[in-house]
Amino acid sequence: MTKMYDVIVAGSGSAGMVAAVRAASRGLNVLVIEKTHKIGGTSATSGGVIWIPNHGLGTPDSAAEAMTYVRSVANGPVREDRIDAFLEAGPRMIAFLKEIGMAPVVMPWPDYFPENPGARADRSIVFPKYDGRRLGDLFPLIREQFTRFKLMNRYTLDFMEANTISTRSPGWKREVLKVMGRYWFDRNTRGLTRRDRHFSLGAALIGPLVERYRAMRGEFLLGTAAKAFLLEEGRVAGVVTERFGRTETIRARHGVIVCAGGFEWNQELRNRFFTIPGDTRNSSTPEEANRGELLQAGLEIGAKTEFTETGWWVPTMSIPLTTASNFEEIHQAVFDVGRPHSVCVNRNGDRFVDEACGYDRFGNAMMEDQLRTGANTPCWLVFDASFRRKFTAGGIMPTALMPDRRIPPDWWDHYIFRADTLAELAAKIEIDPARLEATVLRMNAYAKSGVDPEFGRGGNAYDRNFGDPSLKPNPCLGAIVKAPYYAVPISLGDLGTKGGLKCDAQARVLGADDAPIKGLYAAGNASGSPFGNAYPGAGGTIGPAMTFGFVAADMVAAEARVNIGVNSSPAQVTA
Repeated sequence: MTKMYDVIVAGSGSAGMVAAVRAASRGLNVLVIEKTHKIGGTSATSGGVIWIPNHGLGTPDSAAEAMTYVRSVANGPVREDRIDAFLEAGPRMIAFLKEIGMAPVVMPWPDYFPENPGARADRSIVFPKYDGRRLGDLFPLIREQFTRFKLMNRYTLDFMEANTISTRSPGWKREVLKVMGRYWFDRNTRGLTRRDRHFSLGAALIGPLVERYRAMRGEFLLGTAAKAFLLEEGRVAGVVTERFGRTETIRARHGVIVCAGGFEWNQELRNRFFTIPGDTRNSSTPEEANRGELLQAGLEIGAKTEFTETGWWVPTMSIPLTTASNFEEIHQAVFDVGRPHSVCVNRNGDRFVDEACGYDRFGNAMMEDQLRTGANTPCWLVFDASFRRKFTAGGIMPTALMPDRRIPPDWWDHYIFRADTLAELAAKIEIDPARLEATVLRMNAYAKSGVDPEFGRGGNAYDRNFGDPSLKPNPCLGAIVKAPYYAVPISLGDLGTKGGLKCDAQARVLGADDAPIKGLYAAGNASGSPFGNAYPGAGGTIGPAMTFGFVAADMVAAEARVNIGVNSSPAQVTA
């Protein structure tokens, strides 16, 4: 018999889990289909930050102020109808999370364009560490963080712990001992798995959502890819799935909500849509997970797309796995590129950006410079021994954790370059030595004066938030004078795609003449961002993703005319 559910959610990231929990809370019989064998999608491996203006958590923000800000940061077309819907529904989504027992925490992080009108420093929200063992048999099925978010490739860190340790702030050694002790004294979990039971960042967002969904008797089907939509009389009535080569049709009475991520791991679609295609291997999302199958399925039934020309950019670098050097792992360099005692240059040896700006802004600058000069993507992060002692450089840990003698010999002059002089370093990375030396001399002068007249590095609250407060007069500018000198290549990586299926303000996928395709909804990177190519603040991907997942679930529930309640069938997991 063909399986039937009230609603099918494709994807188990933040958008999918909020949609599933909200739909289940409204009495719908819900199935979450996940292509991989792990729950949580890209969200589980992310920082887990959500950007929700006027969130109702005790700050004096307003929707009008947020709209002023978003309009000011737009560097191309945006969807004002969807921004309005996001600003209206976002606070309701946060209130719902509180109702089901989650504990959103406001972080004092400046918006990514703090100099613009309407910018604030209280719109980004995180969630506290979560005990993964609360999930029982689902604990090992939650997607695990990348090693870049762990201490020594093993220990869970939250934002405060990571910042204290990575910058060697006062008490950092005590913090290391606390984190390691928390892990090793948990003997019961050590008998079960090497994994740290404490979920942080994105996993701390996904874990409690999964717990609530299971309590509402929602079902999972893992290792199952949704490949096509079942279309009956102009309405999406289900999905065609594939699992271990076997095809099956699963029907949905009231709707299918697509939350299956973008297409960043599909080189063919990157080449087709992106302004600068880049390479799939530079993406920092889970490998091969987001390939755009349901974007293509939508196109096959006449769905429109929008904003597919760009991604949520982030500077990345690759280094070999410590356990198998012939396999590489992508590391984000989100804040590393803007730390003091460093400079970023293109392959001509020239600066092209305020290096301490937001990571998407940095990526857009890489694109613009590549289009202008042809000498970017990748660029170079050049730094000295002072930087090396204190800060990370992608996957290269500070000297206290990874001294030069512990860097594998096959990394040198391939993944990280070192020389006793800037001229020798420039020769190794094939940059004109005189040009690089001139750039560094200017940076050293800026460090002394505290003013960067070229790009204004350290001139706003966002930049300074990630600088070194001990440096005067500018925490983002430190002289590059202490040998040896180092360089690592920085690629144009991404956190996913900004474009996808075109949706209306109710999260309904649009087809010909912008008419909604009945029964089909989308949220997250499977849909076009309401902000177009803009990235307004930390969590600007996940915040709208969760909000439109919430909106889509309410739309399905409204159509189904279901009163609040829970269904009665037990949760099932097929791993």
